[in-house]
Amino acid sequence: MVVMIARRSYNDIGRNIRLERILRDGKALIFAFDHGVEHGPRDFPEDAIDPRRILSKVAEAGVDAIMTTLGIASMTHEIWGGRVPLIIKLTGKTSMRPEQQRLLQSRFGSVEDAVSIGAEAVAATIYWGSEYEDLMLSRWFRIKRIAERLGIPVLQLAYPRGSAIKSIYDVEVVRYGVRAAIESGADLVKTYYTGSEDSFRRVVEVASGIPILMSGGAVRERPSDFLRDVKAAIRAGASGAVVGRNIFQHRDPVAMIRALRMIIHEDRDVDDVAKLAE
Repeated sequence: MVVMIARRSYNDIGRNIRLERILRDGKALIFAFDHGVEHGPRDFPEDAIDPRRILSKVAEAGVDAIMTTLGIASMTHEIWGGRVPLIIKLTGKTSMRPEQQRLLQSRFGSVEDAVSIGAEAVAATIYWGSEYEDLMLSRWFRIKRIAERLGIPVLQLAYPRGSAIKSIYDVEVVRYGVRAAIESGADLVKTYYTGSEDSFRRVVEVASGIPILMSGGAVRERPSDFLRDVKAAIRAGASGAVVGRNIFQHRDPVAMIRALRMIIHEDRDVDDVAKLAE
């Protein structure tokens, strides 16, 4: 009798190990820090213009990963290196480009550069429904092909945007974007929160087991309202959240991270942790 031993490829093993470093218990709080490209310096408080200041606080508070650009990663490597897993965002756009071209994400680095600097994963945005969807898909598949060869997970920021889309938060629109993301091979998907636990559960279901991460979005006036949204997303089956402005624009980023970690990793009630962030 011949016993067949199933062997997994080296790159499959590497990708899974790297995913586990980010999703330590199946969930993750990822700090997003690519806003300097997308929005310019106006997004940052005056005392956080230097990225070292905010990233030092973020690393201290203990997020599960940092998603940023190659430039920021290289100038802050002594902060995150050996402490926090890194995700390199490989696409971007500025708000200075003409209005009619703002639904196009351009190349902002390579998978090889991300691997060289020590990244655990890479990320890229697709504006599903944009007139530039085909171009972004071409870049996505190039990223995905190289990442698969090197055993690197790929996070897709699946954002439905375009002239035919009336509401980017509509549950059917978000579900469509997520379905397109998993059909294009995303290992993780970041997408919009649809406003309620029940509606977001339908978003998670359409992902069919691919981890869904809630997008943090713009700063909420009351931090507790944002925490409630994250709690609802987790109850709906989300694997965590990717949060930027609701952390670095908060008066106490460390406290906000700790509150979010308690909700995501410890299943704590919002009322128990809101006092940290208010």
